Amino acid sequence: MRSSLALIAAVGVAVALSACSTGPAPEAAPGASTEAVTVTGDFGTEPKVEFPTPLTPTKTQCEVLSDGTGDRIADGQLVEVAYVVYDGGTGKRIGGGGFGDAGGQFLARGGADSIPAFDKGLSCAREGSRVMFVAADYDASGTGEPAPDADPKNGVVFVLDVLRAFPTKAEGAPQLTRDGFPAVVLAPDGRPGITVPKADPPADAEKTTAVEVLKGGNGPVVKDGDTVVVQFTAVNWDDNQVIEQLSTWGQGTPARVGATSDANTAMQMGLPVGMTTALIGQQVGSQLGLIIPASEAYGEQGAGNGVIAPNATLFFVVDILGVL
Repeated sequence: MRSSLALIAAVGVAVALSACSTGPAPEAAPGASTEAVTVTGDFGTEPKVEFPTPLTPTKTQCEVLSDGTGDRIADGQLVEVAYVVYDGGTGKRIGGGGFGDAGGQFLARGGADSIPAFDKGLSCAREGSRVMFVAADYDASGTGEPAPDADPKNGVVFVLDVLRAFPTKAEGAPQLTRDGFPAVVLAPDGRPGITVPKADPPADAEKTTAVEVLKGGNGPVVKDGDTVVVQFTAVNWDDNQVIEQLSTWGQGTPARVGATSDANTAMQMGLPVGMTTALIGQQVGSQLGLIIPASEAYGEQGAGNGVIAPNATLFFVVDILGVL
């Protein structure tokens, strides 16, 4: 079996799906290869897929079998999907999962493992969509472009259901914050710009995390032990510098973190316990501002080879996007 097919079959939950925003046109269109594929079955259940072999598209082709609702899947958006993959040369099923009671695969666009086939195949998808795409070999293998003068290789056939799509930013109602709290200004995409006061942290943040709700959501309440989809960014209180290692915005995709008051569990995730504790009891759609003292952050040792100084107070902005 070709190495590209082995890659697709093994990619599992690590693959990063890609898509476009509402405005741009889809990156792939129907063609002779998609017209040759017959897909039957209901959304959310594994489909029956039939096609003549071999399928050898010179470029990736896509067809929306059933459309969903809302905006197209956006750059950096986390989605829950069920999918099945077939070798276009042999017609054999080579991967898939997430249908029925198995639970969907949680995938995000924009990661280092992003596969061009998904970028193109999901560029017109929405939450609730079923899409079928026949990927050119070079897109399925992850290279994203054909080798010069290469003959077309066998395609790879995907059928994918977008079960759930999480927003990329908190959509709650803006709230007033107290005087002396860091100022937060949001870019159109939701990325926060933070200005920390040139003063010591407030007295109530000397030993425990001070929490302000910047946006009030109306979604489900986060419970202790939940896995939560979040965007976050952090700055050092003393110099107002963004800590890139603690910014999902810099990494391009939301993160999944545990809501927990257990410091050891938080540190295993690389996060301060002040942040993971603050999630508990908040509603999805909210945005939080957190002043986290060293005792609930990285303590006397600091972290990141000096990026976070010993005894540093941190300020986090956290968007709560969903609960898994």
